[in-house]
Amino acid sequence: MTRRPPAGRLFTPAFIALGLAELCYFTAVGVAIFALPIYVTGPLGGDDAAAGLAFGAFALSALVLRPIAGRLADLRGRLPLLLGGALLAAASLALLALAENLVVIVALRLLAGVAEAAFFVAGFAALADLAPPERMGEALSYNSLGLYLGIALGPPLGEVLVRAFGFGIAWAGAAALAVLAAGLTFLVGETRAGGPPDDVGLHLIHRPALPIAVGFLASLVAMGGFLAFASLYALRVGLANASLALFVYGGVVVVCRIAFARVPDRLPPLALGAAALGTIALGLGLAATWPSPAGLILGAAVTAVGVTFSTPAFFAAIFATASPSQRGVASGTASAAIDLGLGIGPILLGLVADPFGIPWAFGVGAAVAVGGAVWTLMLRRRSTVSAPPAG
Repeated sequence: MTRRPPAGRLFTPAFIALGLAELCYFTAVGVAIFALPIYVTGPLGGDDAAAGLAFGAFALSALVLRPIAGRLADLRGRLPLLLGGALLAAASLALLALAENLVVIVALRLLAGVAEAAFFVAGFAALADLAPPERMGEALSYNSLGLYLGIALGPPLGEVLVRAFGFGIAWAGAAALAVLAAGLTFLVGETRAGGPPDDVGLHLIHRPALPIAVGFLASLVAMGGFLAFASLYALRVGLANASLALFVYGGVVVVCRIAFARVPDRLPPLALGAAALGTIALGLGLAATWPSPAGLILGAAVTAVGVTFSTPAFFAAIFATASPSQRGVASGTASAAIDLGLGIGPILLGLVADPFGIPWAFGVGAAVAVGGAVWTLMLRRRSTVSAPPAG
């Protein structure tokens, strides 16, 4: 049965269940964010570049499959992809306990990318189905709490599990959370209204979203590099709790998303996206130029403020270009930027970090964010100039 919200109502049971499913899913991802780089550079004996490759490999398969997942979400519905994605994620995490070399880990991360493509694209499409149009930015802000609470809570949970029981139990705990996410998707139900779209052609890319997605990509390259190396950098600057920087990062995003949930609906999305990119650049610059526990924590907090607004701003701009029957494809196109950013970011910055050090990698991430801000401001100026006069 299709779940449709009452007119104007945001906090429906399906909306809440979707947020809880994403909280479980991304807490499992957060465990891997903490544990995977340390596992690769510790028991496996890899270097920083290997850690970046292992972290970012999932994005390669997800990048290829997200547009297909978006089309399937429009044709077959959101629920099958939410359920299947969560179960695949559980399998990829549980099998990490058996991985003893980098090749196997990369293969499992590629499987995680398949899971990510299905779950993430269907989740955003379901969110667009459930949210009243006039509250889309607010809905994106609240819905993303599952992702960022997961990033905030997953690394400390991973640290506790690794220290107390070892990596095997950490992977098992993460897999159990993904299974719980799968169960919660049944409470979300099917959110697609009606049948598949009349246009049954295989359109995998929502072209009006592409210029906007470039700015979004810049924010994600910077963010992906920070997430991949924050725990390693914390150890090297002498931070007692290696997961603290990621906890601060996720916690700041959560607090700001709650406090400023309605801001994305009140400001032009491209202007807000450009400002968010500038703030991300400032945060990474602080972490790069102040190599100390205080510098890393402050840099993580400032970066988090920028990330608070980047995703709602860019997704709101992208969904504004799509009709209801195009939401899956638009979600797939926009979230492909996430795969590129979270894949390219760790790999690119890992290639910088290995010979020059992590501060230089954070500096490159800041430069990418500045470039994205300039591009987004150019898009806004072009859309303002080309807009027809009122009246």
